[in-house]
Amino acid sequence: MVTLMNSSVIRMFLFATKFVNMAGNTTLTMIKPGAVRRNLIGPILGMITEHGFKVEALKLTKLSARQAAKFYEVHRGKPFYDGLVNYMSSGPIVAAIIRKDNAVAEFRELIGNTDPEKASEGTIRKLFAESLSHNAVHGSDSDENAAKEAAFFFSETERFCPEEWHCDEDMEAYPQ
Repeated sequence: MVTLMNSSVIRMFLFATKFVNMAGNTTLTMIKPGAVRRNLIGPILGMITEHGFKVEALKLTKLSARQAAKFYEVHRGKPFYDGLVNYMSSGPIVAAIIRKDNAVAEFRELIGNTDPEKASEGTIRKLFAESLSHNAVHGSDSDENAAKEAAFFFSETERFCPEEWHCDEDMEAYPQ
């Protein structure tokens, strides 16, 4: 037997469905302080766009130790946590939201293994990382984390998505 739902329940269902479908299209990356210091912003962004990613938001910024600790909170208590926080707050970074179908998986493939010694030839980390701890770039590890990490750096008004990218389809889910 089919029951009727009120319009607010239907709107919430449509919002949740659209949000889940949208999540796979974006991910967050950061070009880390060592790569910024070595003037690798251009080559790294070039590789990203050459692989079909579109830049939806981009900023040069510097994380405070407190901000870095909050961003990497999921790693608190791990042996590398303090070093990671210190490194990520040691100089400017470039944060970007990038867009492509299946963005998280596609970008993780492009950046390669966290350890540049184990990264595949031609990946960003193989080409530009200095070491395991100074591995040139950050890439979100899941759609859920991509959404959280993007919100950490960018408000909705800081994101750009031209008509031909069809992002407005994602926005239809937001209640008026």
